[in-house]
Amino acid sequence: MDVGQEQRHSRATPSPAGVDSGRWPPRARHLLETSYTMMAQGLHEPLRRCLGSFAQQLFALADRAHDNAEQQDCFASRQRVLRDRSAFEERFLAQLAKAFSGIDANADATSPEGATGWASLELLDPVEQELSMAVERLGARGETQHSSVLYELGYRFAVLVGSPPLDGEALPLGPHALAKACHQAGGELALPMQHQLLLFSNFDQQVIRTLTPLYGSINAQLLADGILPKLRSNPIPRLVKQPPRTGTAEAEAAAAATEPPRTADGTAAPQGSSIEVLESLRNLLAQRRGGHGTAGESPVERVASADELQTALAALQQHLAQVTDRAGRELRSAQRLREELLAQLNVNRPSGAPRTQLSGEQGDTVELVAMLFEQIGQQLKQGGNAHALLGNLQLPVLRLAVTDHEFFEQREHPARKLLDKVTEVANDWLDGNDDESDRALATTLEQLVARTHQEPPSAGLYTTLLADIEHHLSLLSRKAQAAERRHTEAARGRERLDQARRRAAEVMAERFAQSPPRGLLRTLMDRAWSDVLALTLLRHGEDSDAFKTQLVITDQLLGRLPIDDRQHLRHEVEAGLQQIGMPAEEAIQATRRLLDAVADTAADEVRQSRPAQAPAGAAEAATPPAGKVVPAPAVPPASPPAMAAPPGDDLPSATMLARRLKQHQRPGAQHERDTQPARTGHQNSASMPVLGPQEASIHNRLRKLPYGSWFEFLDPVSGQRTQRKLAWFSPVTGNVLFVNRRGARSEQMNLQELAHAIAKGRVRELPPQRESLLDRAWLGLTRSLRQDADARRAAAPESDRR
Repeated sequence: MDVGQEQRHSRATPSPAGVDSGRWPPRARHLLETSYTMMAQGLHEPLRRCLGSFAQQLFALADRAHDNAEQQDCFASRQRVLRDRSAFEERFLAQLAKAFSGIDANADATSPEGATGWASLELLDPVEQELSMAVERLGARGETQHSSVLYELGYRFAVLVGSPPLDGEALPLGPHALAKACHQAGGELALPMQHQLLLFSNFDQQVIRTLTPLYGSINAQLLADGILPKLRSNPIPRLVKQPPRTGTAEAEAAAAATEPPRTADGTAAPQGSSIEVLESLRNLLAQRRGGHGTAGESPVERVASADELQTALAALQQHLAQVTDRAGRELRSAQRLREELLAQLNVNRPSGAPRTQLSGEQGDTVELVAMLFEQIGQQLKQGGNAHALLGNLQLPVLRLAVTDHEFFEQREHPARKLLDKVTEVANDWLDGNDDESDRALATTLEQLVARTHQEPPSAGLYTTLLADIEHHLSLLSRKAQAAERRHTEAARGRERLDQARRRAAEVMAERFAQSPPRGLLRTLMDRAWSDVLALTLLRHGEDSDAFKTQLVITDQLLGRLPIDDRQHLRHEVEAGLQQIGMPAEEAIQATRRLLDAVADTAADEVRQSRPAQAPAGAAEAATPPAGKVVPAPAVPPASPPAMAAPPGDDLPSATMLARRLKQHQRPGAQHERDTQPARTGHQNSASMPVLGPQEASIHNRLRKLPYGSWFEFLDPVSGQRTQRKLAWFSPVTGNVLFVNRRGARSEQMNLQELAHAIAKGRVRELPPQRESLLDRAWLGLTRSLRQDADARRAAAPESDRR
């Protein structure tokens, strides 16, 4: 059986059942099958993350789309990805199995015997060329990132199949082969080119860059099976700059704290590379103290051991959990935290024994973590639960940082990622409204933070907590996306309904000007039949046969056209009234009254056109001028018996029917009542503010903003600031839809009102944040240390500065 065969009717990872025995010996076939199985199992989770991230980015693109067609393309691509993600993985693994099966085909293709000339020429597809170049770049970047382990795998696989060393596209598990498999598996999704390029970007981030452990496992397996046991690669030594003791320490500390590690030549270093960020920050602390060194131990004092420090931090952690919030904030400051920690270290010190002191590195770590949390607190909005959650995390993070210096060195450290995620969720998702959704989320976050107090600090603990909070956040995000999409589609529907209503009103006004109805007929046409016209316009369009049919019925009801079939007219009017939500019984009664009113109007017109006594010359005066056509009476004088009410069927009076029509809920009226409180404090559309030069400039810029932009609203009474997302606005009417983080509809206004509020300072547009909240805190920390150090040097005497 070939290596490409797999179990397609099972959720188990497909694996090759065998390799052609005529080509390779059994041992080589077994090792190839084992390597493929390890690749297939190891790629399952990265592929799942890749498609999930890709779907989220497509939704974000749809949010920011300024064109309806572009937004629909994003939603359609996202729907195909979510529907076919299992099939995508199957196609990807099938391509991977095919690459393993043809592992030695490259040597045959490149041999002189296998070389062939050009068979034909054809035009080059620009889209396919762009995608092929993207696949080549993706594979090349992966080769560079994993060059060392791929070098060994290329030699070991070459030994298995008896070929020269494999590299590039010839290596079946290499980045080139994986990128090609992604391209071919994604071709079935029929995505636009831009979306395919976005898929490649996610594949690079979520799959290619995470292959090092998987490659290492396969290489170790081959090594354990005795394949080239003495093979050693010779990677180029990586040099790391030592942290300078001058003013450049701020830049390096900030860059190392917020960016991936980099080597001396500027290329990205592997995970785990030490840039010695802690030493850079300690240098800034020393400069801040005026060059007097660290606030460490003295010769006559002993240094706390790691266990003693953890015991003191645990005791201090329990103490802080029992004090008030205000006292807890004071105790978490750098100076007070150090004092309380020293007190805990010496709480049972025997008389005459030396005091236990923190080492220089321990003391600096305590101070740096406290300063980092102060910087994070400055980034948080006022109010809410974010500050309380942040304070509860400080001691657990400090307990980890004093033992694991990778907290300072690695941006992807689990504790740093958890700290960033908790503060981001608490800051952005908790509005402080104390509603059910806020309480549920706050409870979940508090339970996660409580686990850091109950369990020993470790990277594994923070990895588990991070997975829990990301899972909960993904559920919230999906609900918010669904709610926002419902509100956006509803807003677009209301916009189209309003436009249809305006056009229907124009059509009715044109006919009323020529044949003005009176009494109950006017009420029925205004309150009911105009909605029928608007709904037909909305569903079928103005040029449709359905709308033309409704216009004929309108002209018949107004007496502009003769009624050929009264029974057919009655059925059409009843069906139209029921389409706008009128109950069947009321629609029948309204139709009878409507046709009765039409008949009465026609009879009045006939009576008025036949005076009892005509004065002399009246016949000549009644003769129309040449070229003018007098329409014939629209309705015969006598109503047919079919229209009369059957015996015992009492119709409501004209007054009662008119009252029912006024009480009838018109299409879209429920939304107008629901959103009326949301517009409180804003001007209505009939009295829009007059825009000055500044507001007009703001208005023009707002019309070009993409969907998904964020704004901050200031409550002039309470001073509270709330952030709202621009989910949609109408380019025709300027109506704006804002939603909160959960996708719920909030402020409703017009673009002119928004421009006026921005000019008055009640609303401001929020610039997009390229860095996370924690990254901004790291930058703020290094900037603060540098400014303090510069200020101290400037205030020092000239001799000290020299």
